[in-house]
Amino acid sequence: MQQRHLGKTGPSVSALGLGCMGMSGMYGPADRAESIATIHAALDAGITLLDTGDFYGMGHNEMLIGEALQGRNRDRALISVKFGAMREPSGAWLGYDARPQAVKSFLAYTLQRLRVDHIDIYRPARLDPNVPIEETIGAIADMVKAGYVRHIGLSEVGADTIRRAAAVHPICDLQIEYSLISRGIEDAILPACRALGIGLTAYGVLSRGLISGHWSKGQAGAGDFRAHSPRFQDGNVERNLALVEALKGVAEAKGVSVAQIAIAWVAAQGDDIVPLVGARRRDRLQEALGALDVRLTREDLAAIEQAVPKGAAAGDRYAAPQMAMLDSERG
Repeated sequence: MQQRHLGKTGPSVSALGLGCMGMSGMYGPADRAESIATIHAALDAGITLLDTGDFYGMGHNEMLIGEALQGRNRDRALISVKFGAMREPSGAWLGYDARPQAVKSFLAYTLQRLRVDHIDIYRPARLDPNVPIEETIGAIADMVKAGYVRHIGLSEVGADTIRRAAAVHPICDLQIEYSLISRGIEDAILPACRALGIGLTAYGVLSRGLISGHWSKGQAGAGDFRAHSPRFQDGNVERNLALVEALKGVAEAKGVSVAQIAIAWVAAQGDDIVPLVGARRRDRLQEALGALDVRLTREDLAAIEQAVPKGAAAGDRYAAPQMAMLDSERG
């Protein structure tokens, strides 16, 4: 397995990470046994980075990973956890809480659900507009000193917030959406990370399956949040799937799948970027792993750019209420 370093202060991790969110109902029903088998297959293939959030399935995802890690060498798994999102029993979103006392409380429950004594990378899921980022990072830094956290990360924040956070404690990586059709970070956020020596873990590299080559219009079922996502709505989805068709031509000429070329494109944007793939099944994981063998030439990159130009996607990456919570969308 190829390795990449998460920033100048972070750990060495596999060149591909496994995002586990979809194993806890965000994309509709998931198969528990297949989810655990997929986590095991990822670890056996050399993937070390497992990404989750304490609010994925209201703790279900952490308990699932905790179960999957039983009998395994815990130190071979680097667990990245996002915290702070609050939800009702119905699953509705209530906002974010990143007060210092909340940080430490969230962490205590996370350690129990995962059945571990430390978290490798701990990060606020979003910027809490009511709490200065310095206070949130300071609280996590206390947990680093206490041995409960190894490294501090950020998620979906803008360049100014990144700089303020890094002034308090070293930040190993920023987790943020980055794909062929989500390239907003290239203007200010990615340069800020690179100036500070902060790595990037890129989620949504297949835009939640939209540019995987496996998606068709009307596929989202009950309990799948893509049914309400702007890029999957009538009028937008057709335009976005037309981009996928153009990308398919490039992939076929290269002898790879659409998903593989989309993942490889993200990985090719810099050695400081680690793509996260949200595979829920072993066959999808195997396909994603094949992206590590794809070498893109300048001609390939130019062809990909022509097929999917920057800014070509139709629709925002989240619905309006969620977009309003993204500090990363403010610069």
